[in-house]
Amino acid sequence: MTDSMAEIVDLPSAERGARQPRPRYGDRALIVCDNLVKIYKVADLEVVALQGLDLLVESGEFIALVGASGSGKSTLLNVLGGLDVPSAGRATVAGYQLAELGPREQTRYLRQVIGFVWQQTGRNLLPYLTALENVALPMAFDGVPADIRATRARELLRQVGLEDRADHRPQHLSGGEQQRVAIAVALANEPEVILADEPTGELDSGSAAEIFELLRRLNRELGVTIIVATHDPLVSSQVSRTVSIRDGRVSSEVLRHRSGPTEDDHHIETEFAVLDRVGRLQLPRAHVEALGLEKRVRVDLEDDHLSVWPDRSSRGSGGAAEPRPPGDRPADRGDAR
Repeated sequence: MTDSMAEIVDLPSAERGARQPRPRYGDRALIVCDNLVKIYKVADLEVVALQGLDLLVESGEFIALVGASGSGKSTLLNVLGGLDVPSAGRATVAGYQLAELGPREQTRYLRQVIGFVWQQTGRNLLPYLTALENVALPMAFDGVPADIRATRARELLRQVGLEDRADHRPQHLSGGEQQRVAIAVALANEPEVILADEPTGELDSGSAAEIFELLRRLNRELGVTIIVATHDPLVSSQVSRTVSIRDGRVSSEVLRHRSGPTEDDHHIETEFAVLDRVGRLQLPRAHVEALGLEKRVRVDLEDDHLSVWPDRSSRGSGGAAEPRPPGDRPADRGDAR
């Protein structure tokens, strides 16, 4: 080996220009869904509930998942909650790889990382326990001493506005009060994430508004990350981020921010179609129907945007589409910026 070659070999890696490892998708996010797939087998059929879904959620976010029945939003909650195992792809929550959880890790995850609030109050509360006992129960399972869990349970009931109902059983509480207790139960072990599946689905509009305002306040004061799957327009229109799921993938997101610093300022909404990591894009259904898009579409690269418009010339003929005339701007045909 020549001296010059030896000098090159002996150089520190930084000086040799060694490549730094590429950041992994979602490295800094609290929740990562990376090309997530979930397949259920029903009799002799396979149902693909999630089809390569990508989603990142930052710590402290409050987001709503919306979508038609069968779109995959409840399946996504079950996967994130550790109740279903992904068929493929990666799902990570607070550093836990959900596809790789053993029995002990899964128990720890369910007790300490995730809190659930279900639509059906019967899934949230035990009918033979008082509100205070229901809230204290998760702490008992986690080995918290009796005096500490009693004190914390009362404090949680105070935070949800039910300190005076601590000794009442669920059948003596209204639907809204039962859901408030359920939220306190979900918070008992100080989880990092609250998953709520249609938490206002069985409530009247007044109680639903109170539950949603409570969730917003707890998100703001405690910093807990909250994901709500809902059909309720009140919920989906007031969170800062609404994620729409269609056919097992994220199709669009609506981001909201205030026009000014005070509560009196109005919200500004912007809807975005979501481009996944392999370049797939789901156009909003209303746009597709309005323009009669089907089978093939024309996609043109402009200076600062793409134009998407129907391939009208090939309809019914099977022939190739005619080239676009020079200077023809497709602003009236679905110009997408």
